[in-house]
Amino acid sequence: MLIDWSSFTPWSSLAGGLLIGIAAAILALFNGRIAGISGIIGGLLHLPKSDSGWRALFVVGLVGAPLLYALPFSLPRIKIDADYTSLILAGLMVGLGTRYGSGCTSGHGVCGLSRLSPRSAVATAAFMGAGFVTVYVLRHLIAN
Repeated sequence: MLIDWSSFTPWSSLAGGLLIGIAAAILALFNGRIAGISGIIGGLLHLPKSDSGWRALFVVGLVGAPLLYALPFSLPRIKIDADYTSLILAGLMVGLGTRYGSGCTSGHGVCGLSRLSPRSAVATAAFMGAGFVTVYVLRHLIAN
């Protein structure tokens, strides 16, 4: 296994993690909500009129932040090593997993673990383990 040290960015990764943590804390403290992206977007699709405003603003922030970043800085080059069929299948599997797991990586991994939720610890271990196994199978068993 080779590590691309030129792409290792500890300071920007730390800054991004801090921003995610601060945003999750602000949402929890001031709105009493968990910053789980699948739940936020899922709530937008059902459109309960009382809370669609903050959900829409959250999604606008998710999309708008990289666009604002791109004004003074260049965005990293994105390279996807999969075909469209694989991407669509993977997206559907992730969506199905977030429904069965009652949340996504941001809800369980960021917010749930920080609240010391046992359910989130199990969910995070399950999706991380599934990810590790999937990468191993696809990159080392099937690719060869």
